[in-house]
Amino acid sequence: MSESPKPFNDPQIALNRIYTRRGDTGETSLVGGQRVPKDALRIECYGTVDELNSFLGMARVSLLEHPVLTPLADVVLRVQHELFNLGSILATLPADVHPKQPRVTHVEVEQLEREIDGYNEPLQALRSFVLPGGTRANAELHAARTICRRAERLLVALAREEEVPPEAIHYLNRLSDALFVWSRWVNFRLDIPETLWEPNRAASGAHEVLP
Repeated sequence: MSESPKPFNDPQIALNRIYTRRGDTGETSLVGGQRVPKDALRIECYGTVDELNSFLGMARVSLLEHPVLTPLADVVLRVQHELFNLGSILATLPADVHPKQPRVTHVEVEQLEREIDGYNEPLQALRSFVLPGGTRANAELHAARTICRRAERLLVALAREEEVPPEAIHYLNRLSDALFVWSRWVNFRLDIPETLWEPNRAASGAHEVLP
């Protein structure tokens, strides 16, 4: 039985030297070879996606500490690969994109939607917003969610100036929702109560205000 064709090319890189000194002038290279400032919006986009990937790596380590959370750890690992694919396409100008270059597609978006529905099904309906915490994995997934939202905002800003694959924005939007649901599911599976937002827990809402 022959293998089905791979949708994307495998990496064609060789990291023998880690530093090249080419970035000392404050510029970096896109996949097509173009030199651009390191603070360019496109660089900020895939740099934030890389930051998100790092936080998900921390969250996955925390998930693996609990056998009941292993299924989610496997999902998170897949998402880490998908984020690298997203970074690949964001690091490439549209004119230089290869047909088999790694990217996120509607397949990844639809898979996230199925996982949002599946992980959300056993959770109680919310009557207030939730605060991050209760478990380390919950807090780390919430941190990843906020970074994902920032990546999405940056990508929306880039889309006003340059061509951006719509699936990239769709993916980050769904992923932020997924991270919120997964964070709740973690506490649910570990039987840890959620911390609901209580506006009057603020200092100004206390019964007795100290001078």
